[in-house]
Order: sequence, then C-alpha cells, then structure tokens
Amino acid sequence: MRPRTEYERVKNLVASGLSDGGIARLTRIPRRTVSDWRRLERRPANGSECPVCTAVTLDERAYSYLLGLYLGDGCIASYPRGVYRLRIKLDSKYPGIIAECATAMTIVGGDRSVGFVRARGCMEVGAYWKHWRCLFPQHGTGRKHSRAIRLTGWQRRIATAEPGLLLRGFIHSDGCRFDNRVNGKAYPRYEFSNRSADILDIFCNACDAFGVRWTQPSAIHISVARAPDVAKLDGIVGLKSSAGNLVF
Repeated sequence: MRPRTEYERVKNLVASGLSDGGIARLTRIPRRTVSDWRRLERRPANGSECPVCTAVTLDERAYSYLLGLYLGDGCIASYPRGVYRLRIKLDSKYPGIIAECATAMTIVGGDRSVGFVRARGCMEVGAYWKHWRCLFPQHGTGRKHSRAIRLTGWQRRIATAEPGLLLRGFIHSDGCRFDNRVNGKAYPRYEFSNRSADILDIFCNACDAFGVRWTQPSAIHISVARAPDVAKLDGIVGLKSSAGNLVF
C-alpha cells in the first residue's frame, strides 16, 4: 500500500484538473494507480450491507463461482480510507466468462459498480468495497502458493452446497477442457492447475462433493478424465467459449 501522503497529493492534483497522465508524470506514481484513486474519490466508501458483518443474505451460488475465480487467479488490493479492490484477471478470448465474473461480483458486492482494465491478453475485472476482506479472508501478504490457504467454516458450507459452481469458477480461471488423443481417438478431459497445494486440495474436495473422480498427474495439476465424470462437468462447466449464459 502506498503512503497516505501520496494519495492526498494525487487527490489535490485531481481537484486541480490535471489528467491522469499529467499527474503520473509529475508524481512518478503509476498512471493506473492514479486512475484507481480518481475512481475511488467518485465512489462512496459506505459498505454496511456486508453479509458477514450484518444479517444481509449472501447469494451462495454467485459467491461460490466468484470464490473459484478468486482462488484461481484473483487478488485484493488495499486503498486509502479502508477500501479494497477485488481484482480477477481473465483471458480476453472469453468475453462470456468476463461477463459472468462481473455479474457475480456485482451480486456478491451488493450491486457495486464493476470496472474493467484491459492488459496484454487479459481483462481485469474489479470492484471497490470495504468488505472484500470479510468475504475473502484468504487475502494476505505474498502469493497464494507461498502461504496457507484455508476456507472458513461458512465458506466450507457454501463450497459443499454449491460445488459445481465452485468448480466452474476454478476452471474458468485456472483450468481447461481439452482432447487427449490416444491412437488417433480423442478423449476429452478437464485439467486444473495451481501452484498452491491448499488450493488444489479445495478443488479436489469440490470434485468429491460434486461426485466426480480426479487424479493428480503432477504436483500442480489435477485431472478429470473418466467419460462419466467429464460428462458431469460438461453439465456445469462446458467449453469456455460457450460461457456467459449462467444465471445465478
């Protein structure tokens, strides 16, 4: 997190009418950070409708999907005034997945505005809120594979109740469906990859809860290859190119 003094300086320069590029050149703060801080000033910091802190009901289907995306390729960034930004990077080739992520983020975040940042080969979907850390307590310092990742009791309950959507989120972020060719014949299979053993364990538990068998061909890969299990995953995941029609 950058010093509060930098944020206050940027806020004053924004009020003076300078562009993001001009502020970045003057302060040597990355233009993207300047843009984030400008948008932050336009949004109210209130967030009392957190389902962890209050009695507001959490949409468990949307949350389970978003949890899979977050654990697969998401992070939470800290900003001034106690605000956080949930960021999930997705392949630009799959606009349907980007749309599903934005929908789930809006639902879970209490109709918060979702923003998009285009980067080389990917699209970052993000939203500001004070309570993202409440909903994703796995947030911490360093990369996920370098620290322990454990689900809380209420997260495990949701993961057990909605394992299919959790798997959909996992595969949409860090997984794939492909054909494994043996003697010229194609055998479809799913594969999920992650460097965190804890996250792989969460994925395997979701497979067990959903009723599909899995194997671990390497330290960072989980495979689902039996035809009945692939067919079952097809019913909830399917091809990434066909994503976008899921209604939470």
